[in-house]
Amino acid sequence: MEHGEEYRPPPGPLNPHMTSARTPLGTSGLQVFPLALGGNVFGWTADEDQSFAVLDAYVEAGGNFIDTADAYSAWADGNRGGESETVIGKWLASRGNRSDIVVATKAGAHPDFRGLSAGTIKGAAEASLRRLGTDHIDLYYTHFDDETVPVEEIITALDQLVKDGKVRHIAASNISPERLAASLAFSEREGLARYVALQPHYNLVSRSTYEGALQDTAAAAGLAAVPYYALASGFLTGKYRPGTTVESARSAKAGGHLESEQGRKVLAALDQVAGERNAEIATVALAWLAARPTVAAPIASARTVEQLPALVAVAGLRLTDREIALLTEASA
Repeated sequence: MEHGEEYRPPPGPLNPHMTSARTPLGTSGLQVFPLALGGNVFGWTADEDQSFAVLDAYVEAGGNFIDTADAYSAWADGNRGGESETVIGKWLASRGNRSDIVVATKAGAHPDFRGLSAGTIKGAAEASLRRLGTDHIDLYYTHFDDETVPVEEIITALDQLVKDGKVRHIAASNISPERLAASLAFSEREGLARYVALQPHYNLVSRSTYEGALQDTAAAAGLAAVPYYALASGFLTGKYRPGTTVESARSAKAGGHLESEQGRKVLAALDQVAGERNAEIATVALAWLAARPTVAAPIASARTVEQLPALVAVAGLRLTDREIALLTEASA
């Protein structure tokens, strides 16, 4: 869209029946669309115009939950980190819809704000707020746990952001069960802000990173899981097949799953269920994840509008017990 051009929303939602789909995010009181839109591609493989188009289409389909991080996309040549937040901030300002969107971002991995000391958390939050062009962050994650910092210092710093009105709710990602439990216990004991959500690496071909002690800890505390790599870097879309070449920044990581027996079994099971339900493979993979204990909304990203319908369709697909069991067994 050219600067100064009048904004016109795209015609009609992708599926008008999805517009009211909402699920509770743990104990936060927030109600979110059951598919969080990943913002890692914004300012990386999707330029500003593409990003705006995807964001518009996601909202038109009923979406309201956008996930980003201050570090996105520092890994790309010429980027410094914060590119995704900047794109999202410009989009929020141009659409005037900030109050309708649940914005989640993360601290701890930006090149200028590494780690989780109290000062780093404060500085990272202020920088994110500026890039997002907002006075508050709805859900603020610690991106990677920093075990050199006591959980008491981390929680106290996050609690201060909540007290200052700069953050509504706090959450954690990439944390051990022990550190998560210690953080929750400290919050309870001192009456401070408490984690309401957890963002684990979790999907049909990567289950051990979450299932077990971490999932048990989250469940006992009433935390909502918002899994990242929900589609295993694109492998669970079904586009990676023996003898095929996929042009993607993630193709090496995603294609590696084809080399495992588990990956091939999962693809076969997804093909079967998708065929029976007349659904996209990606939709089925997300629906399995959405049906798992504690999971509120998987995260998936779309570089183009054309990739989005299969993702948001998870809001309208409920798998049967038999289908869930088939996929679970294939992924064991």
